[in-house]
Amino acid sequence: MTFIQSTSGSSDKPVNLFVQDIGKGKPVVLIGGWPLSSEMWEYQLNVLPKHFLRCIAYDRRGFGKSDKPWDGYDYDTLAGDLNSILEELDLYDVTLVGFSMGGGEVARYMSKYGDKRISKVVFIGAVVPFLLKTDTNPDGLPKEMFDEFVANSEDDRPKFLAEFAKNFYGNSFLNAKVSDELMVWHNMLALQASGRATSKCIRAFSETDFRMDLAVINVPTLVIHGNADKVVPIEVSGKKTTELLPAAEYIVYEGAPHGLFITEKDRLNEDLIRFIGGQPLHKEQESEKTNAAQNGANIII
Repeated sequence: MTFIQSTSGSSDKPVNLFVQDIGKGKPVVLIGGWPLSSEMWEYQLNVLPKHFLRCIAYDRRGFGKSDKPWDGYDYDTLAGDLNSILEELDLYDVTLVGFSMGGGEVARYMSKYGDKRISKVVFIGAVVPFLLKTDTNPDGLPKEMFDEFVANSEDDRPKFLAEFAKNFYGNSFLNAKVSDELMVWHNMLALQASGRATSKCIRAFSETDFRMDLAVINVPTLVIHGNADKVVPIEVSGKKTTELLPAAEYIVYEGAPHGLFITEKDRLNEDLIRFIGGQPLHKEQESEKTNAAQNGANIII
C-alpha cells in the first residue's frame, strides 16, 4: 500500500492517491465505482493474485484514503489520475477493469492516452456509453432523477447513501441479496468520501458522453452486466456498449444486481481470470483450498 501523487487537473497542488498493489504477474488495474473506495474489490484482491495476477486498486480522488480536493471530479482529470498511477508504477501489458463509474475512467483514458500500456479492458456494470437522456440519446435516464440524487446527497448524505445501497445489491424487504453486516460495510466505505466528491461525481458519471471514447478502443474487451441492475440499467449501458464495440465479449449475468462484485463474486473472479489470462492455482494452493473446505465442514456448533 502506498500513495502516488497526481498533478492532473487545474490545481497547482498534487493530489495523493491511495494505491493497493498486491501480487505478482500480469498487471490488472481495478477502478472502483461511486460511492465506494478500492476496498470494494476485497473479494477480487483475495483471489486474483493467487492466479499470478498483479492487482493494483486505488481510491479515486475524493474517496477512501485519497486526498479530497475541492475540484477535479471531471473525467479528463480522473483519467489523468489513472495515467499518473500507470506511469509511476511503469506498468505495461495492463488490463484495465472499470466498474460502474470506473468504466468511464477506462473509456476516457483509452481515448486520451491510447493503448501503449494497455492490452485488454473490462467494463463491469459500467456507466458507458452515456446515461443521460438527450435528443441524441433518447433511451437514457432523465436528468431530473440525477438532480434529485444530488439534492438528497447534499441534504442528508448518510440517509441517501443507505437507501441507494439497497438497490445496489438488489435488496428488498422479502429478498436480501446480501447480509445486513455487508450493507453496513458498504455504507462505511461510502461515507469515507467527501460530500463534495460524492455530489460532483454524480454529475460526472451521469452527464459525460463516452460514445466517442469507446470508438477508439481496439484492444480485446469484455463487457459484464447484470440484467437485474437497477442502478445502471443494462439496456442503457451494457447492451449499447456492445453495439458500439461489436467485437467485445459480452456476458449477461441473469438476475444479477449492480453490486455483482459481491453477489456474483465467484463467477466474476472466474471470468476475469480467464479473460485476463491468469494461471491455474498451484498444487499447494489447491491443497490449501481443499483443506480449508474440509476443515470448515468439520466444524460443529
